[in-house]
Amino acid sequence: MKALTVRQPWAWAIICANKNIENRVWPIHYRGDILIHAASKCTKKEYLQAKEFCHSIGVSVPELNSLSRGQIIGVVTVVGCQFSETGAGWGMPQQFHWHLANPRAITPIPYIGQLGLFDVPDELVREAVA
Repeated sequence: MKALTVRQPWAWAIICANKNIENRVWPIHYRGDILIHAASKCTKKEYLQAKEFCHSIGVSVPELNSLSRGQIIGVVTVVGCQFSETGAGWGMPQQFHWHLANPRAITPIPYIGQLGLFDVPDELVREAVA
């Protein structure tokens, strides 16, 4: 199954807070389910900036030490992608907005992330995703 590594608390927001846009500098042509892998690293500065942004749109973020890291935490469906000059809601300006739907949390699975979309063996996630 395809997977994408996302830093916390953004990975949590995709699965638990209806973050329906993932901002990237590159487009995605794939449509369908992807695993969300929570990156193992997150600096305090990155976390605080993300927390402040989330707060500005009415989303309360859990403390960093309570967020899963270095694990696959859920599944989401990629339903579209478009470049946007402007930003609104979860979308940032001058980025490709990956449109996401149907987020589902799973029991976290420890896994090493990668850059870009990457494949995770189906047998590793079959039970958790079913």
